[in-house]
Amino acid sequence: MTRIAVIDFETTGLSPAMGDRATEVAIVMVEHGQIVDRFQSLMNAGRFIPSFIERLTGISNAMVAAAPAAEEVMAEANRFVGNAPMVAHNASFDRRFWEAELSRAGEKVTQPFACTMLVARRLYPQAPSHKLGVLIDYHRLPKAGRAHRAMADAEMAASLLGQIQDDLRSRHRVTRPDHALLLALQRCAKPAVSVLMSKYADA
Repeated sequence: MTRIAVIDFETTGLSPAMGDRATEVAIVMVEHGQIVDRFQSLMNAGRFIPSFIERLTGISNAMVAAAPAAEEVMAEANRFVGNAPMVAHNASFDRRFWEAELSRAGEKVTQPFACTMLVARRLYPQAPSHKLGVLIDYHRLPKAGRAHRAMADAEMAASLLGQIQDDLRSRHRVTRPDHALLLALQRCAKPAVSVLMSKYADA
């Protein structure tokens, strides 16, 4: 599998376990370091958006009221992803909403998630922060529109993923910095990163 799906959600809050719901999803399909396809939609989950979330994202209750039902959007998003492994920045957040919203839509969840934030903590410990916007500035990568909108954040996470893969090739001599390596890296204790990289170098 050479394609990777990079995803971002905007939501009404931090946790589906607390009743929060997704308001927008964006997915960019990446192949050989390039975005080859995109999916984006607002969604109506029937949940009120608090005013501070509206100020943060720019997504209003009126906007989601006119959007397709969340179940419809998530079924389409699931078809778009197919069997591609997934990546997100702060993936534990997006994974929770992906799984919760797909479950509500009666869709099956199978994909493993890699996290660019966890990987960046291991590869770039010297970065001033590991927030997405800070890492984009740190690597001098292009901004992709308004932060806290799903497509802009998904595109920036995809740019960061490309930077990570390039650095794994050039600095660590990893010929194939694939999704499996990202999963291994994010689980690796920071002092053991060099040992892990030596196992994958020129593999």
